[in-house]
Amino acid sequence: MVFVESLPVTRVLDEVVASVRRTPTVLVAPPGTGKTTLVPLHFEHETVIVAEPRRIAARAAAQRMAELRGERVGQSVGYSVRGDRKVGRATRIEVVTTGLLVQRLLADPELPGVDVVMLDECHERHLDTDLATAFLLETRDAIRPDLGLLAATATPGKTLPGAALIEVESPLFPIEIRWIPPKRPPLTMEHVAQVVRQAWAETEHDILVFVPGVAEIERVRRNLPGIPTLPLHGRLPAEDQDRALHRTARRVIVATAVAESSLTVPGVRVVVDSGLARVPRIDLARGLGSLQTVRAAKASTVQRAGRAAREGAGVVYKCWSPADDERLPAQPEPEVRTAELTGFALALACWGSPGGRGLALPDEPPAAAMSVAEQTLTALGAIDADGRATARGRRIARVGAHPRLARALLDGAPIVGARNAAEVVAVLAEDSFSSDDVAAVRRTTDRWRREASLLYRMIENPIERTTNADRAAGVIAGLAYPERIARRRRDAYLMASGTEAELAPGSPLQGHPWLAIAAADRPSGRVNARIRLAAAIDEDIAREVASALLSTVDEASTAGIERIERLGAIVLSRKKIGPPPAEVLAAARRANLTIQWTPLRHRLAFLHNTIGAPWPDVSDAALIESMMDGTDVHTALQAILPWPAAKDLDKLAPERLPVPSGSTIKLDYADPEGPVLAVKVQEMFGRPTTPVVGGRPVLLHLLSPAGRPVAVTRDLASFWRTGYPQVRAELRGRYPRHPWPEDPTTAPATKRANPRR
Repeated sequence: MVFVESLPVTRVLDEVVASVRRTPTVLVAPPGTGKTTLVPLHFEHETVIVAEPRRIAARAAAQRMAELRGERVGQSVGYSVRGDRKVGRATRIEVVTTGLLVQRLLADPELPGVDVVMLDECHERHLDTDLATAFLLETRDAIRPDLGLLAATATPGKTLPGAALIEVESPLFPIEIRWIPPKRPPLTMEHVAQVVRQAWAETEHDILVFVPGVAEIERVRRNLPGIPTLPLHGRLPAEDQDRALHRTARRVIVATAVAESSLTVPGVRVVVDSGLARVPRIDLARGLGSLQTVRAAKASTVQRAGRAAREGAGVVYKCWSPADDERLPAQPEPEVRTAELTGFALALACWGSPGGRGLALPDEPPAAAMSVAEQTLTALGAIDADGRATARGRRIARVGAHPRLARALLDGAPIVGARNAAEVVAVLAEDSFSSDDVAAVRRTTDRWRREASLLYRMIENPIERTTNADRAAGVIAGLAYPERIARRRRDAYLMASGTEAELAPGSPLQGHPWLAIAAADRPSGRVNARIRLAAAIDEDIAREVASALLSTVDEASTAGIERIERLGAIVLSRKKIGPPPAEVLAAARRANLTIQWTPLRHRLAFLHNTIGAPWPDVSDAALIESMMDGTDVHTALQAILPWPAAKDLDKLAPERLPVPSGSTIKLDYADPEGPVLAVKVQEMFGRPTTPVVGGRPVLLHLLSPAGRPVAVTRDLASFWRTGYPQVRAELRGRYPRHPWPEDPTTAPATKRANPRR
């Protein structure tokens, strides 16, 4: 075996192996020290599984270890990722994705034939990493005390509780940092390309560029004419990924976070870092997920910089200032805190630990996100009343796709045909699309073909049917997301969930009366959701795939009794079936007293809902009898004010609230759950947390300088951290005379624009 004696991790290899044989162990080593490839090879008599968070890293790690042993991949070292496997009878070290390891643990927690499991890049804190960690710890405690566990990470953090710790401190080579922030924020990809051109002129080596997403990769490459560039991201075909990982001549590799860890890109001694990252966010109220661009954590920027020092002294160009660097968060936010958790919750249910109860999860999942996930799984029939996985839930989990897509595959195959269902689900499983019309998305890549073939094999007793592409797309998208069935209303679409959504200008779907929406998000500052992927359907398909949302109710009013048929929030039909009942007419006569919702009544309703006694009920039912003699609402409210508690009314529910700019702004108590404060963003500068009224955080409607809403939040600290950078990027060019500081928590609040120059 070829052995790389110079790599720093070689100093602790014997210590690591001995420790893992005794107890779970954490190895902390900087990028480029050899932990991913040399440690597994040093377990000479054990069968080892190495789990990587990404497919590209799994394939690259296996390739590198095979080269060190002078072999081809598939001999003593192999890999397995979704849809691609190279192992043989002699394979002793198998590199897998963490998601695949979770699937194997769910299928057989004992992991027969495996001696050691190494979880690589644990600091990234993906959902699958958290699941694999918790499952492996329970496996070792309950049934496999002999199973060796090793967590490898570049930075210390939450990994294996109570584990032995081994650290490798020194990186391989020194790194020079050069700070090149844009002259005028915000950072653009054009500035990143300009920094790349500077690095190309000032250095001699290959350059690795970090940007947040695929669109940014192409934008940077378009701005580098005459410089050879290659993309590197997780959705590239394997042969294109391999091209970036094998050097020919000097080039620039423009990559997403997939190149942060577990990969050595040969020839790279220069890194250009945009300092940006893409993270998942979920709008629980609307059920809409999105990816947001945020500042990368300091740990991530250290990881990226380490790519420059794997083969010699390196240079790192950082597209931000040292002052900005001081304000970066120390660690990336764990995915469990921000992502949609339906698949995570199903895995916990299949393991036998609904909600994670009894498991050593690194972080407890947020209660609200887990509640939404469990409601979804209940609707899919995947869990029972106790939260445990049903037989259907286990079948859904075995598909290996998101539970919604797995449900659409299994239930849609008999309707549109097994192959049609598998092909559409393979499209929906992608996270970027060549069109917003499901039926028009190009289906030509090898990755899509492999995924469709894998999904097809998951269908029991497949039946084929002749179905056109539009119908197949609509049925599958509707089965996956029935609450997103939408009907055209004016210039937008009303979803069954009650949310309005809009198509992009020029969309081929414009004008269709019904859509099955497969992907939508709500960008910051927009009231309506944005449709990213949908299929045109008709009302018959809508009724078929969202039948659980159909309801028919009789509603009485002074105009008569109407029978109303709805699909969720969408009204399908209204039919008058009788005259108004006598009790409705009597109530209407009494209601002619018009019990107005005055500001005082709203404030009292808030206190009654929040505190209870002695603050009185001020509903119509509570007030109407006292007003039958003609008493006005203000007099009636004054009469029922509780004394002496009433003296605290202005303290507990003030009419106006002072803000950092010096303004006192009227609160809106129309929602008894809590008051609303509509205030311009600049007037809240300098305040780190949300104001509290009556023991509840105020719902802030943050406004642009023109008074238009840009964000709604009860968590001002979170908005300053994650929402404000995007608002700032969008609005500072539109309102240049208003201040847009990078750190709003320390900037002075103001209600005025800057004077004209």
